[in-house]
Amino acid sequence: MKKLYFLLFFCSVLLHSQERYFLNSDTRLYTSPNSSADFLGYFKYGAEVKLLSESKNGWYKVKSDNFNEGFVQEKYIATRLNAKDVKVKDTQNPILEGGDAYYGGNHLFVLVAGLKARALPDKNSKIKEVLFTGDPVAVNYIPVNQDDWVNINGNFDEEYAKYTLRKFIGPRPDFGTLLKDFDKLDPNAITERKTISERIVELAWNSDYSKFAPAYQRYSEVVQQLNDPKLIADTELNIAIAKGLAKHKLPEQIVAFVKKAEFSLKGTKTKSLYFSQTDLVKVFGKPTRKASIGDECGIYLSDLFYYYPDLEVSVDENKNQAEIVKVYINENNKFIISPNAVLDHLLSEKAFIEKYGTYIDASIKSPHNYSMIMEDSQFRIEFREGKLFSVEIFFYC
Repeated sequence: MKKLYFLLFFCSVLLHSQERYFLNSDTRLYTSPNSSADFLGYFKYGAEVKLLSESKNGWYKVKSDNFNEGFVQEKYIATRLNAKDVKVKDTQNPILEGGDAYYGGNHLFVLVAGLKARALPDKNSKIKEVLFTGDPVAVNYIPVNQDDWVNINGNFDEEYAKYTLRKFIGPRPDFGTLLKDFDKLDPNAITERKTISERIVELAWNSDYSKFAPAYQRYSEVVQQLNDPKLIADTELNIAIAKGLAKHKLPEQIVAFVKKAEFSLKGTKTKSLYFSQTDLVKVFGKPTRKASIGDECGIYLSDLFYYYPDLEVSVDENKNQAEIVKVYINENNKFIISPNAVLDHLLSEKAFIEKYGTYIDASIKSPHNYSMIMEDSQFRIEFREGKLFSVEIFFYC
């Protein structure tokens, strides 16, 4: 009989380990069953939980996605979600629902600059991503304790889970409030001014171009106080980028600007992004390496790639066709947007921004990388050590 009980228990545990369980309503993670007072945190509709026990008197013991353990009523546990779910709203739950201009699902926002999202709820674990002030993050469960960890991808899968402390996320920061907070500070409170001005700049990048001027006005004041030559140079470059973006060209103007772009490879103009495999080998010789890539979207000419020291090309050997994918800019290779817009290895990043800043897209998260849109793709332009390094053609899937 004992063996039978054990077998039944084992099968039950195995079943729960294979099933996925979700909450079909807002609820809370209570410290004990039959409790309506003490709780550890808030769940939002759709949150996934792990079952840790069988149902007892209408309650399950569960684990949240940040590894908090507590109790939830059985009626809120489901193996699937559907449109007929009767959602009970918890007006005190701080997690925001999807549908705003920033995120489609349950979420909150990053409140601080340069937030490190970690692989585990441990300050010494691997950094998986650096997030910026105003970034939306997926949150399905949030603890009450401000010093507890939050899974900001709402996913139990270790590959995707990311963690930060509760105190670093909340409602979206208000740009005007941050400006006022900065302006109230004593000019000599450099540390506090730096902290808030960094948040202001990052939130400006997460807002609209009109926020750049007041953001960098304050940040540059702090940078000058710090008197760090590299920080000053980086800030001057970012201000130039921001000025260009504030006067951004229309998409059709950018497409027209790059429509006839070509490369000069070892003195030979491509006249387009395509040419024959025969001409490719004639100019560059045999590739140093050939490889087949996984092209699920079918965006390249072929899965077969030829790799040269300063060139990457998609090649269809049967059709004698080659398509440029990436060019490393050096004394032999140039990117020619027009007769009056030749980008070579001597072009500095600052000069590029000053000349073409109104045509580019840029992100503070990817410094020294810019893009120019085409009809079905974009040029991705990278600078290293202040000089033009490469131009890649990125096709939309």
